[in-house]
Amino acid sequence: MANDDQDAMADDWAAAMAEQAEVDDAMSQAVSFDELKDESPRGITASPELEVILDIPVSISMEVGRTSITIRNLLQLNQGSVIELDRLAGEPLDVLVNGTLIAHGEVVVVNEKFGIRMTDVISPSERIKKLR
Repeated sequence: MANDDQDAMADDWAAAMAEQAEVDDAMSQAVSFDELKDESPRGITASPELEVILDIPVSISMEVGRTSITIRNLLQLNQGSVIELDRLAGEPLDVLVNGTLIAHGEVVVVNEKFGIRMTDVISPSERIKKLR
């Protein structure tokens, strides 16, 4: 019985290590922001008009989910309180630039820091439609 438990645990560890190796391989192919900062988006040569705006900083944020609560409940929150969100566990996060949805992604860990892997990027034409 103890050997069965040890074998099961060894199998779990082997599966976890294989999954981590896949993540490590994917991250080794990832490009850092420092590598991209001197290049035009998607390798396209920027026109002089576009070049003017390429260095303007924007805020990028990831949203896990949302909810609405009353002020009464807000004032009752303290350490250890749990707020239920409108999203299911495992659903992709929203990637927002200046509050506008541009993509969906999943959380990854890179060098002990959180990151996000884009799983679905919204096309520029769709983003423009949402602004109207």
